Amino acid sequence: MSPNKDTVENYIDGFNKGNHAKILSCLTDDVEWRMPGVFHVFGKEAFDQKIESEDLTGLPEVKLTHMMEDKDTVIAEGTIRCAKKAGGFMNAAFSDVFVMENARIRRLTTYISQIEEQA
Repeated sequence: MSPNKDTVENYIDGFNKGNHAKILSCLTDDVEWRMPGVFHVFGKEAFDQKIESEDLTGLPEVKLTHMMEDKDTVIAEGTIRCAKKAGGFMNAAFSDVFVMENARIRRLTTYISQIEEQA
């Protein structure tokens, strides 16, 4: 596996373990994170503030289902499941576009869509 894909896997593992330090170690200092229509932040400190949602509790279960790389861009798809503070679960599918610099995340664009739990 490439160094860029290794970084993305470590980044996802940081979320699954609730390990902010591990997540932040995968980023450049001037990282940019954009979730269109939701937020757009710059820098590690601002990124750190967006790692956890005020509406969710506990550790998320983030699963990568597909990852591909072209030059310094990695696209990762997967699912997220996390308990809501108000009860029940948030289930979502995501696609993340990572622009890498020296095997660190320089820019991240996250596309996320909530999905219904299937019986």
